[in-house]
Amino acid sequence: MNDDLRFEGRVAVVTGGGGGLGTAHARLLAARGAAVIVNDLPLALALPSGDGGVAEATVGASSSAARLVSEIEAAGGRAHLCEVDITAEDGAAWLVSTAVERFGRLDIVINNAGVFRSVDFA
Repeated sequence: MNDDLRFEGRVAVVTGGGGGLGTAHARLLAARGAAVIVNDLPLALALPSGDGGVAEATVGASSSAARLVSEIEAAGGRAHLCEVDITAEDGAAWLVSTAVERFGRLDIVINNAGVFRSVDFA
């Protein structure tokens, strides 16, 4: 790997960090010295509600995002999981404040979050 471009002392936020390109971005930034805030949506579980409908309950962070944070830390890097929905302004603000509170600053934002729809393209 070409290590000419380094990020020591920098803090990065990677949205959608629980999979695909977000995971790749977070791994690369961490490998090159950045502290990384891995953002992903919390997993939600559909539970029956008392009125016969369905209620949604948050049950914890994306397991792949949590594994990524553990992987980065095990390799000697610095990472933190921030499970928040950034589609609302207060969620995005929470993500930024988490980076600043955890690592003292924010230098890099990789906005990789996307919409997942389990339907055919057609």
